[in-house]
Amino acid sequence: MSDAKAAELAAKCHRALDPLHSLVYFAPEADEKLAGIGLKPGRMSYFASRSAPMGPVGAGVVTATFYNFNPDLVARHIPKAWGLASPETILATRLEVADAALRRLLGDAVDSHEVAEAAELAREATAGCTPEGRPLYSAHAELDWPEQPHLALWHAITLLREFRGDGHIAALTTHDVDGLSALITHSATGRGFTEAAAKATRGWSDEQWSAGVERLREQGILDDDGELTAEGVALRERVEAATDAAATAPFTHLGEEKCLRLREIGKTLSRTVVGAGAFPATVFGK
Repeated sequence: MSDAKAAELAAKCHRALDPLHSLVYFAPEADEKLAGIGLKPGRMSYFASRSAPMGPVGAGVVTATFYNFNPDLVARHIPKAWGLASPETILATRLEVADAALRRLLGDAVDSHEVAEAAELAREATAGCTPEGRPLYSAHAELDWPEQPHLALWHAITLLREFRGDGHIAALTTHDVDGLSALITHSATGRGFTEAAAKATRGWSDEQWSAGVERLREQGILDDDGELTAEGVALRERVEAATDAAATAPFTHLGEEKCLRLREIGKTLSRTVVGAGAFPATVFGK
């Protein structure tokens, strides 16, 4: 498989599979179960559950590895969360969240042959991942594999997602795009968070956002209407191309035929969870 083909498959498989992982951040089960062990619903639960594989790290580590969150927002919840629940307890609870949410959203399909097949394929793909320069992936990769196929699939997709995410941060830093600029330019593409959702979920004030927009205008990345200029579009394309290229290893390892099959099953399952209301309609879209 050529490098270009592998990069294309990496992007397509990510889009097909990612909803099956990211639904845990929106599922009502997350706030319910994580609040049950002492965490505050919302941002604290998100920061703590996603960073827990790294252990009781400080706010700086979470800010660095999550990248586009306001550091002040992270510092309000980390390391406070570790005094409320241990990383081990949080991880066990997060798996309970994934189990409950997937069972609710997939219904009878959760125990299907297709889920088991996808779990095997996704796990095989993760064997192609390497730890160098991938802190969030590496921390998650040290966790035990769940036995149930739907949870093994969720864990495998989590590994693939964090592997890609670590590579994406490397691409952003290489292209001198800081966290707020990454968020603003992604929102400007119309394929990410709305501006309002980006500010609310990432903790940036109107003033900070406006200052970030002004800097990007001065750099020629945004125009006077806050839209991407030709230079801005090219920048985002370079970042995404670098991200895809850095994410190819697991899909090269899996091979084209198996990648296409994994994508096929993933698309069907993702459509099912999206159709069942896994994500709030107000979050995405311009």
